[in-house]
Amino acid sequence: MHKSVQITIVIVVGILVLALAGFSLLTPERTITGNGEAVIKVVPDLVTIYFNVYTSGDKLDEVSQENSKIVDDLITNLVKEGFERKDIQTQGYNVGPKYRWSNNQRIEDGYEATHSIKLEMSTENSGKIGDAVDAGISAGASINYINFELSQEKQNEYKAKAIENAAEDARIKAEALARGLNKELGKLMSVSDNDFGYYPWRIYDSAGGIAVAEEAKAATTNIQPGEQQVSARVTAVFKLK
Repeated sequence: MHKSVQITIVIVVGILVLALAGFSLLTPERTITGNGEAVIKVVPDLVTIYFNVYTSGDKLDEVSQENSKIVDDLITNLVKEGFERKDIQTQGYNVGPKYRWSNNQRIEDGYEATHSIKLEMSTENSGKIGDAVDAGISAGASINYINFELSQEKQNEYKAKAIENAAEDARIKAEALARGLNKELGKLMSVSDNDFGYYPWRIYDSAGGIAVAEEAKAATTNIQPGEQQVSARVTAVFKLK
């Protein structure tokens, strides 16, 4: 065979190989997607009480000092009631100018300070909610709201379980889809955690104020935590055989 013909054949074969390779790369993989969901029922292990300490006045340092004194008294009262210092946490603090509106204009009107405090206790000690409310009100704080919640440890535990169950649900659905198409499920191509849902159970909510002390205690008396839902969603993409 003439050398030029051999070269031509080699070039043509090469072009065909490249063309077939390019075609295979452009052809999308045949895949199937399973959307998994899971809901598990859990019992909260914490009671959380959110206190608010608000002060206002004409002088910044006086406003700040008064606020600090109420917070110190609040913590002292709670510790006297048997609560541990480590379970009393600052959630937020803000101090600065106070404003009012007059003739559609914002006018500076002294200063204000807000300090948010959270107290955590085991649900086993929910009978002490009233003591904590009294301790806060007597110090000059108000009650924002009271929740049944999951501790971070329990959140992590139930989140992992919910996601695991959702992933299994995604696989089961993908397998069913594949069987319905007379196909078999191949290797896992991708997976994503789309959502994790958990919301505390609010058992008392108020705008705050000393006058709500008895209301808060009455609303939370003899309340036991019920089951709450923790949910998760997972999307898994598999190759079809």
